Order: sequence, then C-alpha cells, then structure tokens
Amino acid sequence: MDIEGLRVRRERAMGGSPLFYRQPVHLVRGEGVWLYDDQGRRYMDAYNNVPCVGHCHPRVVDALQRQAATLNTHSRYLSEVVVEYCERLMALHGDPLSVLQMCCTGTEAIEVALKMARTFTGGQGIVCSNATYHGNSAEVFRMTVGPFEPDFRRVPFPEAYRPLRAGVSESESCDLYLAEIEGAIEAFAADGVPFAGMLFCSIFANEGLPDVPAGFMRKAAALVREAGGVVIFDEVQAGFGRTGRWWGYEVMDCVPDIVAMGKPMGAGLPLSGVGARADIASAFHAKSFYFNTTAATPLQAAVGGAVLDVIEEEALLANVNSVGDYLKGRLADLADRFDGVGDVRGHGLFLGVEWLSDRETSKPDREGAADIVERMKEKGYLISNAGRFRNVLKIRPPLVFGREHADELFDALAETLEEVSGGAGG
Repeated sequence: MDIEGLRVRRERAMGGSPLFYRQPVHLVRGEGVWLYDDQGRRYMDAYNNVPCVGHCHPRVVDALQRQAATLNTHSRYLSEVVVEYCERLMALHGDPLSVLQMCCTGTEAIEVALKMARTFTGGQGIVCSNATYHGNSAEVFRMTVGPFEPDFRRVPFPEAYRPLRAGVSESESCDLYLAEIEGAIEAFAADGVPFAGMLFCSIFANEGLPDVPAGFMRKAAALVREAGGVVIFDEVQAGFGRTGRWWGYEVMDCVPDIVAMGKPMGAGLPLSGVGARADIASAFHAKSFYFNTTAATPLQAAVGGAVLDVIEEEALLANVNSVGDYLKGRLADLADRFDGVGDVRGHGLFLGVEWLSDRETSKPDREGAADIVERMKEKGYLISNAGRFRNVLKIRPPLVFGREHADELFDALAETLEEVSGGAGG
C-alpha cells in the first residue's frame, strides 16, 4: 500500500493526529520483540512499553479470546474474575496500598489519583515536576504546559547530570531539590491554596531517567506528609517489571499513598488503575462519585491477569535485571568511543543515552538525537528520544528482550553513532 496515500487518508479521517518518523512505518503484524510492515520488513521494537510481555503473546491472546467468548459486561455487575484480579494486583504492592480503582487509560488513572488526593485531604495544591507529562485531559495536561496554575506548582526534578548547582555534594544537591518542594508548599499557603500532595513519576521517565540523589524520594515524601499532603507516584511507564522490580517506587525505596498504573497493564487492551490506601479510597467513594462503564470489566481482568501470569511464569523480572544490566554496560562503553555520549542511565530495560553537541559544556543535541532515531528506524530498530531537551535516546523494549537482541540493537546503535559523528570519537 502507498504509505503517503495512507498518511493523507489518515490525516483527513483522523484530523492530523501525530505519527512517529519523517517517513511513517505502516505496521501490520507483531510477534515478541518484532514488528512487521506491509512489505514484510522486520523491525526490532525497542520502544513500545504497552506490549510489555511481547507483541501478541499467546497467553494474553488466549485469555482475551476466551473471556470475550464467555462474558464481557460493564462495571456494575459482580464478577469474580474482576475481584480476583484486583486482589492479586494489589498484593503485589503490599501495605499500605490495598484498594484498586480500575480505569481505561493512564490519563484517566492520573485524573482519578488527583481526585482521590484532593478529596481525602480537602486541599487543591499539587506539587509536580517542571518537565513532566502525565496525560492529556484538560486537568492533567495543565501540569505539563501553559502559564502559571494556582493549584499546580512545578519544581525542578532531581538529577545528577545537570544539578541545580554544580560542585556540591550529592547530599547537598538533594537538600537543594527538597528546598524547592518546601518552597512550593509554602507558596501554596501564602496564596491561600490548601495543600493536597505531590505527584511525580517514580523514576522521572519523561524527564529523561535522571540519576536521583540518594534518599530524595523518601525525604520528599516525608516533607509532603508532614505538610498534610499525600504522595502520588505515576507508574504508567515504570510499572509491571520495567525497572527489574514490579514497581519503580521500589527502586526509589519509597512507597506512595496513591499509585497510578497503565500502559503495560493490559498489554495493549485499554486498562489502567489507581491503587490507594484503604482510608483514602474510602474517603474518595464516600465524598465523591466515580464509575467507569468500560473499566473493571471481566475482559480487562482476564487480560490483566494473563499479563501477570506471563511476568511471573517466564521469570521476566530476572530477565529484565540480567539483560538490562548487560545492555546498560555495553551502552556505557559508547562514552569512550563517541564525544556525543554524555551519560548513560536508567533502570532495568528502561535506559537513556544523553546525546550532546558539546561534551565539554554538556550542550544537549535535540536535532542530533532525533536524527539518530530516524536513522535507527531506517536500519530496522525502533527507539525514541525523551527528556527536558528531547536529547535522551530512549530505549524501552519488551520485557522478553534477550541478550541476543541487546547485542543486535547495540551494534546498530554504535554503527549509527559512527555515521552521525563522522568517525569514532567525533
């Protein structure tokens, strides 16, 4: 099929919704870590977080087919399948998180998490990152762009590579970032905005996966709770084994009061959720009103349960740790070969490579990173770019990614960096 013709038809029918790549990819099939276009060309998927157990995993497909052929109703009927899934998922979190509110999208989950926090505390003010993205509803998107918002205060996200102040120790850097949160809480009070809490991605994924000063999350959570707020972590990208732990907050050694989940939760089926402390969930349902016709359905629960089955039975957390450490080590070696590689960081199979135009000044190279992504696509490898400056090469393959895939991806990336650098060390 003519790609340009299909693109024009899509724009006409879908109103110009965005596409990846200058020359879009027309995908027709997926299996494991591989995607195939309409010409039969194979692409290694090292980007998509939704099919976390691999594209079209037979266990997930079977669960979907069997449940769809048995029963799928809206959320206001009793279903043992749904209750068992909620119990099983929340047991993976443990105390104090115990209650699950099912939704359909990550945006919905964040919206519900905000409502829970505000209902429980009686406040409105939310502290968030100044380089974040949590979703695209009118309310949630206000955290991302636009002018000053009286009920959202954006603070600098913690990072080691470009700290607030150069030349200070890690603990001093941590204190500087904590002071920003304290200042935001005080500003809410000065403006007469009751404080509700703090919302961060547990691993600051959209910020570029920065290395965070030790103890930052625990200390930030303590500040927030002392001020009467609750801690919300966005696990939409980090959750379900992506970091080598079930949840990104385990990497940060800080359990939230509310957690939003999505993307990989249904391996492609629209499924998200909000986990919360029982007292927060009770207050939310007593003082507010929420239901979702197409959430908490038997079909969602069956597919969500199959995703958990695959992660557990195929020992994917161990695979993520093993292959992730291996790939991260190989990527770190690129800094010795290419001046454009400023930093390699991340957790498990969620890795970032900071691409620079000048290593001496750490000047980010957004255009160069975008060019690398395009060149990798042309070679048959799908990655992306992220971060505050969009200069971090984002590598996020399915959890079934093996060492042989890591080697192949590395070789393609090294070859591409050689091309754009004009030679090793360029």
